[in-house]
Amino acid sequence: MSITVGLLRETKTPPDKRVPLTPKKCVEALSTFPNLRLAVQSSPIRSYSDQEYRDLGLEVRDDVSDCDVLMGVKEVAVDQLIANKTYLIFSHTVKKQPANRKLLQEVLKKNITLVDYELLTNARGERIVAFGRYAGIVGAYNGLLTYGRKHGLYDLKPAYQCVDMDDMQEEFFKVKKLPPIKMAVTGSGRVAQGALEVLDRMGIRRVSVYDYLYLDFNEPVYTQLRSSDYNRRRDGRVWDTPDFHRNPQEYESAFGTFLPVTDLLIACAYWHPAAPKLFEEADTRLPGFRINTIADVTCDVDGSVPTTKRSSTIADPAFDYNPATGQLEPAYSRPDNITVMAVDNLPCELPRNASRDFGRQLLDNVLPHLLGNDTEGVIARATIAKDGQLMPRYQYLADYVAAPVQA
Repeated sequence: MSITVGLLRETKTPPDKRVPLTPKKCVEALSTFPNLRLAVQSSPIRSYSDQEYRDLGLEVRDDVSDCDVLMGVKEVAVDQLIANKTYLIFSHTVKKQPANRKLLQEVLKKNITLVDYELLTNARGERIVAFGRYAGIVGAYNGLLTYGRKHGLYDLKPAYQCVDMDDMQEEFFKVKKLPPIKMAVTGSGRVAQGALEVLDRMGIRRVSVYDYLYLDFNEPVYTQLRSSDYNRRRDGRVWDTPDFHRNPQEYESAFGTFLPVTDLLIACAYWHPAAPKLFEEADTRLPGFRINTIADVTCDVDGSVPTTKRSSTIADPAFDYNPATGQLEPAYSRPDNITVMAVDNLPCELPRNASRDFGRQLLDNVLPHLLGNDTEGVIARATIAKDGQLMPRYQYLADYVAAPVQA
């Protein structure tokens, strides 16, 4: 039985230029899955133009209401949801985000099957599609851009003004003007790997955690910090990674050892609200606190990085935190401030690259299950709602859906 997939135009503000499948990935999908039909909803903002799809023989039209599956990136405008369809999007509802309560209510009312990319996992529970790598790539780049501007060293072209990653890499030579600073990257997942990719391509030397803490260098260096490097059990017992993930409240921060030696912090680690923060606001007022620039790639407001009191935007990516007052000020206001980059939609700055990467993951890891029998339950596990009901594993959202939407 053939299945028609429609690629949605993005409706969220600010506009998102990414797409699940690029023109070439569409062609590959059609040749790989004989039962697949594709329609592309026309869009004036997508990073791949309508003509680029048409040039490869793909159908582009305004109306995709006859498609079986509608695939986008971000949340769909509530008034544009079509009843009785299957949607694949990032719905941002599973953490009971207030802004999207109405979206989930409408999904249930219209008997929509909602599959969330964030919930697509393999048998080991690992996510199989994500934009995390490009969050790390752009986040690290923005961190170096912010540091350069703060200290008047160089002026990198913003990532969103670059055509693609190749164009962005043409800027990397400018960071050779860096003094012998130390940079810490937290995390070991997709986001952190993207950040390390950029630092390595910039030619910045990687050093061990021990050398980072205790040695001085005559060149800029960075180290990668895993959870065990900056957390410890409160009771003094030996580190246990699975236990840390199960019981983060039993641990405390050991990041204090890195505060006197770190100039630029690139925060890429997933953070659980019960886990310790990296440091406290009071720490920023101590004489030994050396960090002056932070790229908070995770962008958890009031999360692991306490100076991230709000998110920032692609157009206005940085702000200052004044340690003396605890208040936020315009970026680069005064030398003693901590300058924070906390853009919450970093992959949007390189939409063509991010879309190519995401499409590869969809082709390899998701479409075989979506267009097949889903015997491994990949689609089923990620289905939040179907036939007007929350699926069993998402019943915890019942009170979220029942609550009235705030005006």
